[in-house]
Amino acid sequence: MTATHRRDALKAMTVMGATFAAPVAAEAAPKRRPSVRITAADGTHLRHQDWGEGRPVVFLAGWALPLEAWDLQRAALAARGLRCIAYDRRGHGRSDAPSGGYDYDTLADDLAAVLYQLDLRDVVLVGHSMAGGEIVRYFSRHGGARVSKVMFLAPMNPCPAKRPDNPDGFPAEAFEQFRQAYFLTDFPKWLDDNTAPFVTPQTSPGMIAWVKGLMLTTSLQAVVACNRTATEADLRAEIPSIKAPILIVQGDKDASTPLEVSGRRYAALNPAARLVVYEGAPHGLMFTHTRRLNADIAAFAKV
Repeated sequence: MTATHRRDALKAMTVMGATFAAPVAAEAAPKRRPSVRITAADGTHLRHQDWGEGRPVVFLAGWALPLEAWDLQRAALAARGLRCIAYDRRGHGRSDAPSGGYDYDTLADDLAAVLYQLDLRDVVLVGHSMAGGEIVRYFSRHGGARVSKVMFLAPMNPCPAKRPDNPDGFPAEAFEQFRQAYFLTDFPKWLDDNTAPFVTPQTSPGMIAWVKGLMLTTSLQAVVACNRTATEADLRAEIPSIKAPILIVQGDKDASTPLEVSGRRYAALNPAARLVVYEGAPHGLMFTHTRRLNADIAAFAKV
């Protein structure tokens, strides 16, 4: 390249840089919110992140997952004009890990603390897996205050245990034996052995490693206690009490909590619910069907 060509190229790059930089400089600075440290009723501190502006969408991660599980949703939806808030459930991520409080009553009260202390209104709640139980219990304990819409993503069976009126459930002792044999013996190995059905064959090794790494940030106490809470719960009488539009999204390849005993049961229990089934989607569909899910969340939140 001659000296003249170098000067022309440098001039072109300078002009191009100015062209790209000008709109950024013209944008208004994002509104700065006061820092809030969310504290539950028992003093437990709950870490949260708050991205974007607009209607608030509060994300509740599934069992054993911290708030980063929603990064692919929050980054995209904050850019689409939604305020995206996520928090670490107690014992998860970088929230406090107290010795107790992993029952649905306390977890629902923790959700209430998030909504009230951030002064959120007209909220869209999005809960994955066991977080559906926290949302259901929030409505039965707090009347759904501040919430206008609910999205259940691959919810758990609303009544997993065997009962006189639920003969197809599993015996409670079977769940306890499972926890003792796997979670309390070698939880990392259990994750290794059960990652494949959580995602799809096309999921990259890097994504799989990231998801497993997120789950390993959860305290083992919370892993066991939250699983016990979810498997002992019977939410069937509470789900009809949700007086808000409900969208249920689940894949027909969900091996963790099959569609027929979870999403379809939720939909049957509340006439306000609409069920959308993703063909070929697994339990971890926020990692595998990201674009479709983000579009559905955005459409549901903005209606």
